[in-house]
Amino acid sequence: MSAPDVPPTAEPVPTAAAPPVEKPAVGKPAVGKPAKASGPPPTAPVTAAAAPPASAPLPAAAGRTAPFEVWASRLTAALPQAWRRTPFTIGVVAVTLLVGLVGRTIWRPLWQEGWFPQVAYGVPALQEGRVWTLFTGWFFAITPGQYVSGLLLFAIVVGACEIRMGTRVVAVAALAGEIGGVLVASLLIWALAHTSWPWAVHLATVRDAGFTTGALTVLAVTTAALRSPWRLRIRALLGFWVLVAFLFEGTLSDVAHLVAVTTGFVVGQRLFGVEPGFGPRTRRETRLLAFAGLVAIALTELVVLLFPGRGPFGETAGETTSLLDVLIDIVIVGIVANALRLGKRWAWWVTVVLGGLNALVAVAAVVILLVGGVVTDEAITLGTGVLWVAVLVVLLFNRRAFRVPIRRRVPGGVAADEADALLRARTLLTAVGGSTMSWMTLWPEMRYYFLRDGRGYVAYQRHAGIALALADPVAPQGTIAAAVTEFTEDAERGGLTPCLFSVTDTAAEAARAAGWRTVQIAEDTLLDLPGIAFKGKKWQDIRTALNKAKREGIEFRVVTLAEESFAVLAQVRAISEEWVGDKGLPEMGFTLGGVDEALDPAVKVGLAIDAGGSIHGVTSWLPVHAEGGRIRGWTLDVMRRRTDGFRSAMEFMIASACLTFSQEGYEFISLSGAPLARGDDEAELDRTDRLLDKLGGALEPFYGFRSLHAFKAKFSPRYEPVHLAFRDEADLPRIGIALTRAYLPDATPRQLLAAGFSGGGKEPARR
Repeated sequence: MSAPDVPPTAEPVPTAAAPPVEKPAVGKPAVGKPAKASGPPPTAPVTAAAAPPASAPLPAAAGRTAPFEVWASRLTAALPQAWRRTPFTIGVVAVTLLVGLVGRTIWRPLWQEGWFPQVAYGVPALQEGRVWTLFTGWFFAITPGQYVSGLLLFAIVVGACEIRMGTRVVAVAALAGEIGGVLVASLLIWALAHTSWPWAVHLATVRDAGFTTGALTVLAVTTAALRSPWRLRIRALLGFWVLVAFLFEGTLSDVAHLVAVTTGFVVGQRLFGVEPGFGPRTRRETRLLAFAGLVAIALTELVVLLFPGRGPFGETAGETTSLLDVLIDIVIVGIVANALRLGKRWAWWVTVVLGGLNALVAVAAVVILLVGGVVTDEAITLGTGVLWVAVLVVLLFNRRAFRVPIRRRVPGGVAADEADALLRARTLLTAVGGSTMSWMTLWPEMRYYFLRDGRGYVAYQRHAGIALALADPVAPQGTIAAAVTEFTEDAERGGLTPCLFSVTDTAAEAARAAGWRTVQIAEDTLLDLPGIAFKGKKWQDIRTALNKAKREGIEFRVVTLAEESFAVLAQVRAISEEWVGDKGLPEMGFTLGGVDEALDPAVKVGLAIDAGGSIHGVTSWLPVHAEGGRIRGWTLDVMRRRTDGFRSAMEFMIASACLTFSQEGYEFISLSGAPLARGDDEAELDRTDRLLDKLGGALEPFYGFRSLHAFKAKFSPRYEPVHLAFRDEADLPRIGIALTRAYLPDATPRQLLAAGFSGGGKEPARR
């Protein structure tokens, strides 16, 4: 709906020589716990929008606590509890620091100390019978830089995992992973050194120290307790990191990391797994995993070429591949990877062929190395060949996820004749009924996915690869969950990411049952009509507007706008165009209608007209159908008034419509809502809520969403939550782009940039 002019009474909105040494790879794997997608406290509803009062300048943003102060406060409050919940992590860090200070290894390289062979682990230590080094090596690092970074890694990763998994589990995992990983890696290298493999022969002379293996083991075990899709994502990231480090660096620590992480995945899944299996659970996860795998392979080639290392296949510095060749590969792989993300069938075939060729080369190289001990000068090619094997496994075991034809669409979502599709949707809506926003699904730019049983549909727009469904599925009661599931499956089969926007509790619960996330984005404002009379103190402002209109000779008429005279229609268009012209952005769409939508014969239009025939304000009301075709209520869409007209026109027209519809026997009216508006600015907001809050703040000077929310509170409505449903947080950036395109299809990049920089401090356009 289009934004109204809010009367001035609307509340303002706050705005020496040494033995050979290996340098263990030290990194910082991501430990992720997704943001909780919970809705904000009661806020503003989702359709009508308004500009701030004509007589009042836009108030400056109210003083809010600075983000740094908020985070500092939360951190301070959480520290005491964190200390109590991480005794193992704190103990290990404290002992390691103490050992580093006493041994001076915090500022001096460990290998320069004469007692280095007494504490460092590796094949030489085992050959000398120094088994204790499996324990002592934990508390040291080869260089001061590795000491600091490794200690930070341990504190962050193990500390977070200890909070989630408990001290006993983490302590056992860390000790077993560190000692077991180093021991198995050392024994494996000792055995391979007898094959004359140069890499293994070299590592058999190396001593090492560090405590990253235990930390990574803890992380690998903890992934089993994470929910999808974060479990798979962290496992893929961790597994890829340790595999690449092994293939292109190949230090003793890298071998230990690979052994420990692989074992941690298996043991963790068996003991603590909250979901069965290791692979992707949905078609979308499969596509994203394949996409990420191809992109990672391409970027690995580039990084290894620019920063050479020495791995099992030899030194990458002698690689004959040129930088130009790698850049060309990256471009080609990027195109294919993006097509895999969309589930394209042709991309699957191309990737399988490329992967098969690379895998064959890698297998041949491994056989040559193990049998003949011959070192090739194609280390990058052979190393990436192993990575291709992993991608092939994903593709071959999940080939059904890649069946999208070259032209992407939602099956059943595009009719041969758009007019027929619209007529069919309209017939279904009037037959089975819908929510207060269902009539908006009949507006232009909507596509329709008709359910297989023919008894309903889902209306959506397609932007940025998102199938942005509007409102609840129009389907018989009791079949909403099935409709959500069916639409999701076919959208994914068509290479699109499904999203449900502005849905009621019924659809939100169905989405949550399917494993989706939901966030409350607004509230629908409802007024029950039976017995409404606007009596009592809380209705004082409304009675004042009704009485003032009577004194000034303003009357209210409910009309069918398409049947009115040219003079009336011209005035209505002039009022609307004046409002749009005052904005820094074009008129919004999607859930915000305009005059064209009000011309639908099924839509009622309320006019405030004086004795001379001048129109002071206009409202439009969308029908809300019950099952069987009966209209049970009306939803407010357009609300605009003339700049120099009756100041209380909005209160007058809405109150008059309530009285009129009540007399005609309707059950309720919906004042709809204000997109991106919030009623409680002091509420605790998660990351999703904060994103929506900032977007609403940026658009407030142009459309007055929050002022509208305050205005509608005058009518003492009851509230029903409105939700955004999405599969996981990784979809949110593209959903944001899709919503921007849906609401502002005609906005230029310059206009959007100006809106972003204006924030909440720009003076509103006068009406």
